[in-house]
Amino acid sequence: MDDSLSLLRKYWGYDGFRGIQREIIESISSGKDTLGLMPTGGGKSLTFQLPALMMEGTCLVITPLKALMKDQVESLVRRGIKAAYIHSGMPHDKAMVAMENCILGAYKFLYVSPERLASQSFLAKLSHMKVSFVTVDEAHCICQWGYDFRPSYLQIATIRDILPDAPFLALTATATPEVARDIQRVLGFREENVFRMSFFRSNLAYKVCDAFSRYEGLLHALREYPGSCIVYVRSRERSKELADSLSFDGFSATYYHAGLEQQDKDLRQDAWQRGEYRIMVATNAFGMGIDKPDVRLVVHVDVPDSIEAYFQEAGRAGRDGKPACSIIVIDKRGLVPISTKLEQAFPCIDYIRDSYEKVCCYLGLAVGDGFNVTREFDIGRFCRTFGFFPNTLRNALALLDKAGYIEYHDEEEAVSRLHIRAARDELFRSIDDRCRLVVMSLFRNYGGLFVDYVYMDESLVARDTGLSADDVYHTLADLSKAGLVSYIPRKRLPRVTFRCRRVETSDVVLPYNVYKRQKDAYEHRLKAMYRYCSETHECRSRMLLRYFGEDSSDRCGICDRCESQSSETLSEEEYQEIRGRLLALMHRGPVLAWELREVEHSEAKLTEVLDIMQAREELLMDGAYVCLNKQKDFSNKQK
Repeated sequence: MDDSLSLLRKYWGYDGFRGIQREIIESISSGKDTLGLMPTGGGKSLTFQLPALMMEGTCLVITPLKALMKDQVESLVRRGIKAAYIHSGMPHDKAMVAMENCILGAYKFLYVSPERLASQSFLAKLSHMKVSFVTVDEAHCICQWGYDFRPSYLQIATIRDILPDAPFLALTATATPEVARDIQRVLGFREENVFRMSFFRSNLAYKVCDAFSRYEGLLHALREYPGSCIVYVRSRERSKELADSLSFDGFSATYYHAGLEQQDKDLRQDAWQRGEYRIMVATNAFGMGIDKPDVRLVVHVDVPDSIEAYFQEAGRAGRDGKPACSIIVIDKRGLVPISTKLEQAFPCIDYIRDSYEKVCCYLGLAVGDGFNVTREFDIGRFCRTFGFFPNTLRNALALLDKAGYIEYHDEEEAVSRLHIRAARDELFRSIDDRCRLVVMSLFRNYGGLFVDYVYMDESLVARDTGLSADDVYHTLADLSKAGLVSYIPRKRLPRVTFRCRRVETSDVVLPYNVYKRQKDAYEHRLKAMYRYCSETHECRSRMLLRYFGEDSSDRCGICDRCESQSSETLSEEEYQEIRGRLLALMHRGPVLAWELREVEHSEAKLTEVLDIMQAREELLMDGAYVCLNKQKDFSNKQK
């Protein structure tokens, strides 16, 4: 590992590894299929970037996030490391050039989306590449009953036939023990090989705030915890409304969601990271790959749908190791009923069939038509026309996507196109210095501009010229108005692609794995999240650790539950005495939680004993009742 340390110092400037980085690097370097479970901010990217530099060939990195691809490739290039990425919005010829260069050994890293693995032309090129190993980022997306399942991830294992000698490195920050086993099974690991980093964050206080209104609870948190903050909300509309309200009340806030133009996203994110805004109000589209270590506070004003999602988003606070806080705000109305959330996330089959029929009619497809047809889909106009709620409709379309009827692209970014209409001499006679700068960059980076429309990227021209992407856009728009070029700017628009011909509405069927299994798993995760929010005694950090399979009987000391406990110490004798009384009380069967107070007058000591027994799985909670776990041994246990 001497080589790895020298590379670590050379490219990253670090003198040593953190956590389980060294163990993962050694494992994948020795050719073993490896699963790394590391919390957000644990340094996952280093575990594949560094060994790839030590090994011959190109590291194939599969990730679902285009923005993360771009950020990591740019970061590697700044360090002098050759890297490239391919995504769905890239022109075909540019993607082919990147793959040809990988075959020639020009790149150490090739980042691709999982959807790319369905392309036969990509697989054909891949078979000629020298691949050192395959990295699967966000590997929890493989699990069909996990919280963020993506069908495209099931394609990944098929490339083992093309790359039989390349080991797989799977990485995720949010996997329960069951999901970890499923990842290894689906990816075809030759043997089980998991490295787990403790998810415990000693500097991060987890809290649930029960306020008169969620907005008042948010204001209280912002006043109590100074510093950079992320506020998570459920809807795009809510992100803007809340940012405007905070700005009106004197806070420096902006907002972020998936529907913004990429340029607008970049401007807002960069301004927040530089500290121009204290607060970023965002949907869950914000956060992946964000490297801002001094976030002091993360607030959820809408309860997340799963502990996995919450843990990942909460973990963006306090990456610098200094004290930070993550708060879920609940108002006087309490939690939204689970049945309501289930109905929104998994609408009934009649609703899904009705959605399918109306979308087909709206897009002008008759029964038997539509194979591989793609249509722009204005979801706002559709909902106004047919009386649908956007969020529930999106969930119905996502289920139709997973069932194989359609591909739904929610406001996917199209690529800009440009065609130079003027003759070369006329063009240069008619433009000023800034236009000349842009045009010369276009000539350097793109061919065939005088012949036909060519796909182009404003950000590439911006980097090449030193102008902003906004300046490039306005320059090309001015040239287009002057009739010298024809410029079609990129735009964000939802699209629907029909994977099969339109079927009769009554023939729309959702397989068990797509609907019932997913719905049951969602309900299970939602109940776990609600238990976390409703728990009044147990240390919140310990609850989170136990969910991810990490056994700990220690209290964090900084969450709201620990803070509410008195400083009374519990001796070994007191623990055994109180535990004995509890066992005797519950020996006859389940008891109501409030009845346990009869056992001990000190609520703090009683709570500590209950926490320890629950962590050891001696007790089971069933609604308002507590009972003994019959499968456990109740012989005398030390505290």
